[in-house]
Amino acid sequence: MVIQIKQGWYRWFFAIAAAVLLLQVHHAQAKDGVVPQESKTFLKQLSASLADVAEAVKPSVVNVSTTTSVSTEANPYGDMFKDPFFRRFFGDQFDHPNGGKKQPKRKSAAMGSGVIVSTDGYILTNNHVIKDADEITVLLSDKREFKGKVIGSDPKTDLAVIKIDARDLPVLSLADSDGLKIGDVVFAVGNPFGLNQTITMGIVSAVGRSNVGIADYEDFIQTDAAINPGNSGGALVNTDGKLVGINTAIFSTSGGYMGIGFAIPSNMVRMVMDSVVKHGKVVRGWLGVSIQNLTKDLAEHFSLKERRGALVTDVSKDSPAEKAGMKRSDVILSFNGRKVEDTTGLRNMVAETKPGSSAEVTVIREGKEKTLKVTVGELPDKEGKMTVRKAERDNALKGVTVQELSADLRKQLNIDDDVNGVVVTDVAQDSAAAGVLGRGDVIQQVDQKDVSNIADFEKALAGVKAKDTVLLLVTRKGGSLFLTIKP
Repeated sequence: MVIQIKQGWYRWFFAIAAAVLLLQVHHAQAKDGVVPQESKTFLKQLSASLADVAEAVKPSVVNVSTTTSVSTEANPYGDMFKDPFFRRFFGDQFDHPNGGKKQPKRKSAAMGSGVIVSTDGYILTNNHVIKDADEITVLLSDKREFKGKVIGSDPKTDLAVIKIDARDLPVLSLADSDGLKIGDVVFAVGNPFGLNQTITMGIVSAVGRSNVGIADYEDFIQTDAAINPGNSGGALVNTDGKLVGINTAIFSTSGGYMGIGFAIPSNMVRMVMDSVVKHGKVVRGWLGVSIQNLTKDLAEHFSLKERRGALVTDVSKDSPAEKAGMKRSDVILSFNGRKVEDTTGLRNMVAETKPGSSAEVTVIREGKEKTLKVTVGELPDKEGKMTVRKAERDNALKGVTVQELSADLRKQLNIDDDVNGVVVTDVAQDSAAAGVLGRGDVIQQVDQKDVSNIADFEKALAGVKAKDTVLLLVTRKGGSLFLTIKP
């Protein structure tokens, strides 16, 4: 059964300002503890509306408890012999005392929340709630218990789909999270600290939060509705009683509520859920580019009017991007008509695109806007390493020492065969490049001129003046990025 909410009740929220004025007008009349009738009527209607939402959404939110077997090893020496100093002299003989015999496994219990999204028992929750669980128990609002089975999980978004053997369950329908605005009233529903069916109210504090460090794909809704441990996997609903997000994490220095909670938006949830149920895994779109955000200096160097977009640092061989004609140093401004603000936004857009479909990508190349047509591929299970390049030497690079790539250096530094350039072997402390370049960086371009050897490097630097800022493309630890060196 899909929950239907009374339409229009939430309009009372937009009358709060008027209500404040109303209360002020009647304040003078409220003598001897008597509250004006108009005020009482409004507050009763508001209270009844809040109760309507609570009663409608609670049955669709469940308690998800798990048990996990944890191996323990007895070690009377603690971590002392894990120190490299002791390992040098004693090796690994102290790693497994008692002949390496493991102690009996112990059971570890954990608890979270989930949201029923189909009448036949499909439930959304967080991946971290059910990860490595030996047993999953789902407790419904009517006190019935079921064993849960994992249908699929996605660590990249911290989402999971589980299923119970039940029918005719109350369901929360998914809203369009793109329509959320800052200030919208929302409700968090879950089981904080094991307190079942807890509802808190707040507003949307921000949308599109990324770089939080919780998951690979981030586009979080931030809310001040109280979220605590145990709320993970629970529902964030709007005033229509529809699911706008799955509560996932909190920002806290104490471990408890501090007014900042994060929820995965329903549109991302829908994509992951549909893919998991249909394919048993998440199928994502893929371009095959390595990208980075634009700094102020990079935006100036590429003559961009706005500091937005995603700078292409490398293009994988035979990838959809290469086949479409995309090149290193292109700045991607839009994808399928949607503006690209940064790398996170682009990654989410591409990931949500069905593999095999066509997309128009607008880029800035050498100061001119260009539109490319790309056929989006499927993200490989293991993405190939993207090569990275670095720059060095003279003028702004004064104090930078480089060396040509030899077979031994490639092997020692684990540099792919298709990466060409010069290796940074030293950076003087008083060099402008100190703190920007490092040993082992491979400089592949200087001011967008390819570098294959020291002769190319010196030639590229020949035209660089003492006060010029140098743009470098470098490879570092298997990844590509552009760097600017100011004299």
